[in-house]
Amino acid sequence: MRHRHWIATSAMALPLAVLIAGCAADSGARAPNPMAPAGLIGAPPAPDRPTAYLAPAESPDGMALIPAPPAPGSAALARDLEGARQALAIRGSARWTLAAADAELFTPTATTTMACAASRQIDAKTTPATFRLLTRAAIDFSNSTASAKNHYARPRPFMENGQPSCTPEAETYLRKNGSYPSGHSAIGYGWGLVLAELIPDRTTALVARGRSFGDSRRVCNVHWLSDTEEGRVTATAVFARLQSSASFEADLAAARRELSEAAPVAPARDCAAEAAALAAG
Repeated sequence: MRHRHWIATSAMALPLAVLIAGCAADSGARAPNPMAPAGLIGAPPAPDRPTAYLAPAESPDGMALIPAPPAPGSAALARDLEGARQALAIRGSARWTLAAADAELFTPTATTTMACAASRQIDAKTTPATFRLLTRAAIDFSNSTASAKNHYARPRPFMENGQPSCTPEAETYLRKNGSYPSGHSAIGYGWGLVLAELIPDRTTALVARGRSFGDSRRVCNVHWLSDTEEGRVTATAVFARLQSSASFEADLAAARRELSEAAPVAPARDCAAEAAALAAG
């Protein structure tokens, strides 16, 4: 297992076959992740898993929110192909390594991807209420992409260009899961919006990091540019819908108290290296 510079753990989440459409990683044997949603191999008992805030009937429908993926021969598809070409040109770079770290979801340190933008550590141990909020909301953000993913079943870039992704251990699963729109992009952008609600003076940095989190999927050669863009659209709709969820509002209030009452812990990441990687990419 390769070591990563930005994140404290190298453990990756297993495929989220039921609740998380398209946000997957390796299926190698490891101890069960206590934060893993249902659908994971070796998932813990249901009381320990995060659950979505929105019932299926309440979740915004990606099929109604986004257009069909770019058509063959269109200018939009040419733009997607150029975005993929640019990503392959930086393979092996610091930005590529950061993109591989951004692929990780539902580990106890997954939310540290937002730590530099938040200017404080955010993880299961340091900020448990905030971590719970983000982990639960992630399921809603990803669920909003499922209908379009299943309908369009768009092949991913590595399937089309024959080049490796930055998470080769995930490719077997990813081949079976539609590319459009990106669930990772929906989650990353959604996390930026939620955290901006909690830490308003960091809004610009947080939303920008949420956007780059999604773009890491293009850099990884597992999503097209339009996949990541439309993931932001579904995330925005979910964020608006979450405002009417009593359980979301309760968890948001708990996270706000946690962040206001506890002294910030410095990010457990090299923020200068992260900023340099993002600037170069």
